[in-house]
Amino acid sequence: MKFKKSLFLTLITILMTASFLAACSGSNSGSSSNGTKTNTENASKEETGTDNAPKLYELGKEPLEFSLYGHYSWYTMPPWGGDVGTKWIQDNKKVTVKAISAGSDPAAKLNTMIATNALPDVIWLDRAADFERLREAGLLVALDEYIEKYPNLKQWLGDAGINILRAEDGHLYGFPNWYTNQPNGNAGYVINSKIYKDLGSPKLETTDDLYNYLKLVKEKFPKVIPYQPGLANDGQGIDVLYSAFKENDHKFPGMRAVPNGDKLTSIFADPQFVEAMKYTSKLFREKLITQDAFTQTLDQITESVMTGNVAVYAGASPTDIAQKAHPELVKKDPDAGYFMVWPIHKEGLDKNKIFPGTYTTLGWNVAVITKAAEDPEAIFAFLDWFTGPEGQTINFWGPEGKYWKGLKEDGITPIFTEEYINDSAGLLEYQGVSTNFAWVGNTVFADRTKADFDATLPEEQRNWVTKWQNDVTWKTQSNATEFINLNPVPNTDLGIIAKRIDEIYLQARAAAIYAKSDADVEAILKKAEEDAMTNDYQKLLDFKTERWQENKKKIAGQ
Repeated sequence: MKFKKSLFLTLITILMTASFLAACSGSNSGSSSNGTKTNTENASKEETGTDNAPKLYELGKEPLEFSLYGHYSWYTMPPWGGDVGTKWIQDNKKVTVKAISAGSDPAAKLNTMIATNALPDVIWLDRAADFERLREAGLLVALDEYIEKYPNLKQWLGDAGINILRAEDGHLYGFPNWYTNQPNGNAGYVINSKIYKDLGSPKLETTDDLYNYLKLVKEKFPKVIPYQPGLANDGQGIDVLYSAFKENDHKFPGMRAVPNGDKLTSIFADPQFVEAMKYTSKLFREKLITQDAFTQTLDQITESVMTGNVAVYAGASPTDIAQKAHPELVKKDPDAGYFMVWPIHKEGLDKNKIFPGTYTTLGWNVAVITKAAEDPEAIFAFLDWFTGPEGQTINFWGPEGKYWKGLKEDGITPIFTEEYINDSAGLLEYQGVSTNFAWVGNTVFADRTKADFDATLPEEQRNWVTKWQNDVTWKTQSNATEFINLNPVPNTDLGIIAKRIDEIYLQARAAAIYAKSDADVEAILKKAEEDAMTNDYQKLLDFKTERWQENKKKIAGQ
């Protein structure tokens, strides 16, 4: 990213230095939103500043221990204190986090905790049905007062983000993870360098270019997979192709709807969606897309990319695998490896209005503090420190000494050492553990810090993924914040309708890709449109439209 360094950095320096010191030392910054305070009798709350200043929890003055439950079957928290980062936090901030695992059935686990009144102090989960269920049951602590008192989340998320984070009752309950106020994301197309060079480095910009290139790959390299999508069952690598046919946005596959004016309308009837399905089906019929796209596991995809056996690899985040594969392939052959291209577009469309992926101000999921917590403000104070510059630096690059030493003049940005470059394998190993503690990730701080440093390095030393994020992906992701939280609560009438529509969509998309002709694609999508409308699709669209308009008002601060 290119930053407006003069005025911007001057303001950031002033504001964030003050915020950073407040987060770390408990100085007299911040103010209460309503003049009241929970647990004011708690001895861990210390008076700061004048009599009118708020009482702030001083992190590190006394031990703080709380439990955290990750509401995902795939998530297992590593032992707290078992790595250098959390050990530093334990020693210097006196914080210990006790993990509670979801096991193989998170829904049953959460139901049991609610039924037995045995909730953990913190739950890390999606901003979806279970979050709403906990909120509506009155089991969550409102965070409004704390956000006003402690500096980092308010400063880095901003007013627009805070506005849309508010629940229907107007209060704030979730601490967002990977929130941002600038573009981020990795969706797009990764190209095999050696194959591309061997084929004469042809133009690869339009859908026609891509089709011709994949045909050439199949002809010249019959054992290579021409087009390798990510997990196609999730739409990865398939939805990316849809973006090539429609300017200005790429939010619609996940929404199961398309904006037309101020309303959300049927995706099945969208001309660009029909055209994209015809194109994708053609690639599949001609065996230009791997024929086991819908049955492949992530391990199988990883092996293909790591061995260089794919010509084009596309998905929601193809950089995850490609950044590991690139250096391994280059070690064996300097002409090998991977690079990214500007998103593919249909001839006649503006390439600068094609967005293969999206980002949202609120990022991914949230951490919520339950009313089971003995001292919710202390927990919030820790989370706010953790999302701030010092906490994020520890989480990304470890304690001071090895990968960074000292701070820049702004007082918040770490100065990286030679080990940051020379021991990239060790840093990746550390981050492989520390990423499991990223419950309140601060996208802007992390991305800006690594991007600014990377820009100072010679080309051969630049981080592969950071380079392509700067050059391509961050410039080609669209802001989908206004379209978040459009889905109804499951097990309601509308929730049941949404599930039916989702099933119709997934079946129709797969059938269209396997279709024998363009005419078959049209017939399949027409039938899907009819089936969806018979199953109350319009009611769902009306509901989503209403939620969408409400989001826009929240963002505007209305």
